Amino acid sequence: MKKDRVMKDFENLKPPAVLEEIERATVEMGFTMASDRQTGSMLRTLAATKSGALLELGTGTGISTSWILDGMNASSTLVSVEQDEKVQAVARQHLGGDPRLTLKNMDGEAFLRSVRGQRFELVFADTWPGKYYALDEALSLIEPGGLYVIDDMLPQPNWPDGHAPKVAELIATLEQREDLVLTKLCWSSGLILATKVGRA
Repeated sequence: MKKDRVMKDFENLKPPAVLEEIERATVEMGFTMASDRQTGSMLRTLAATKSGALLELGTGTGISTSWILDGMNASSTLVSVEQDEKVQAVARQHLGGDPRLTLKNMDGEAFLRSVRGQRFELVFADTWPGKYYALDEALSLIEPGGLYVIDDMLPQPNWPDGHAPKVAELIATLEQREDLVLTKLCWSSGLILATKVGRA
């Protein structure tokens, strides 16, 4: 294979038009928990396969939110939940005018309890609730054939002390669930992509 034809995952990503402004504001406020462009690109691709309700747990400053919106069609909707109002204000400023987006400023676990019985086609859990706790609540919201996506499964510089065992425990828990078919990707920050299935 010719060297100039090798696939490079950072080239020609065609990021959302608003992304650079959000990234600039994110750096200025010192927020270090944002998803990278590889994860964003995958989220956009996955969102493009859906036409219903999507859920993001952990808006942050809206970096991943912008990628998801960029992949969504006109009939899709996205609810994005963030406890930190100051951080979410960046997303609200740059993305709040999109009628497909609903931004919720509240605790993620409280949100999950408040929407019991609802169904989402995709859940991206990028915060502790719905990932390291209240996992069952988050997974119960995913309709059959729907997707559950998490990142930061590979060691990250912003991990708190003692976090690695929690990651290992979460991975083991997901691997053992009979209602998920999952793929672990040692790429980007370390992603897990799971599909909700029914077992006869």
